[in-house]
Amino acid sequence: MMKLSCNAVDQIHGGAQCRFLGPHKTYCAAPRRKVSILPWGSGKKRRAEIVAVVSDRGAVPGRVEPMTLADRLRQGSLAEDGKSYRECFIVRSYEVGMNKTATVETIANLLQEVGCNHAQVVGFSTDGFATTTTMRKLHLIWVTARMHIEVYKYPAWSDVVEIETWCQGEGRIGTRRDWILKDYATGQVIGRATSKWVMMNQDTRRLQKVSDDVREEHLVFAPRELRLAFPESNNSSLKKIAKLEDPAEYTRLGLVPRRADLDMNQHVNNVTYIGWVLESMPQEVIDTHELQTITLDYRRECQQDDVVDSLTNVEHVKNAEANLDSRGANGSPAATENHDYRQFLHLLRISGDGSEINRGRTVWRKKPAR
Repeated sequence: MMKLSCNAVDQIHGGAQCRFLGPHKTYCAAPRRKVSILPWGSGKKRRAEIVAVVSDRGAVPGRVEPMTLADRLRQGSLAEDGKSYRECFIVRSYEVGMNKTATVETIANLLQEVGCNHAQVVGFSTDGFATTTTMRKLHLIWVTARMHIEVYKYPAWSDVVEIETWCQGEGRIGTRRDWILKDYATGQVIGRATSKWVMMNQDTRRLQKVSDDVREEHLVFAPRELRLAFPESNNSSLKKIAKLEDPAEYTRLGLVPRRADLDMNQHVNNVTYIGWVLESMPQEVIDTHELQTITLDYRRECQQDDVVDSLTNVEHVKNAEANLDSRGANGSPAATENHDYRQFLHLLRISGDGSEINRGRTVWRKKPAR
């Protein structure tokens, strides 16, 4: 896993955008107190004791908060052991791209949405994304340090995607969140993702170690045993990303954040970076290939007034390294069986001083015949 230092990443971006997608079946997500919930996929009520340790209003013993309209209509619920959360989403027409399938930005937004909803269900504050009581007292927030997404099959318009997510500790300075994406109609695993988050002081913008108090508050809802979306040894989510050096083969200069790109922390949302990375991809690759894997290391925050350059180079790797034949432990291929791959390195930087915002890697497979 990536090593971080406060000097190298004293400014890292994090945030979450929320979207509401309409009902498919009626499931009840747990509110922030001890409640009766309807377990995912169950046809009848079962009692599941879920006690939140924090909430926006503070703990009130014995009190059950009323379920909101969003709680009633949201298509998600905690697992029976309370250690993970699943939610269904319908792919909307405005979420598909030129290939008539969901874009990678759509996938990334859904990952953020289900993570945000998970935090809300167990009682964490979503003002700052999953902050605990101790974190809010000390002005601490979670920020994204690394994101790795693999998509084996892109859902099309009106497809229903089921996403499961859970959190775990990641050393003394961070936590991780993993996801499994499935086609709800078939149960097929269509993607996996993992992310690393570090704790930052909101006032000083410096990284801070996760204290025992925060760890106890946060990990009470984590799986008791280590569970990884990518349990395979030497999987690509762990691979270090080399810095892209000038001159770059492909560039897109002068990208400017829109107001709509800002998140709840008033900084550019990390999904926007994905779009900026893809802006410098060569058109001939976009025409013939589709994105299978994207890995992003977030180096510093980007604000509304920043002007950004997107740089891309071909990354030359051995065929055996890029094209894995093994199958993942979660029922999904570690890589697609299509061996026509292209791999690229990416860099986002501030136009003025050249400081790194983000470095990334993408792997592209040949588009399937339609």
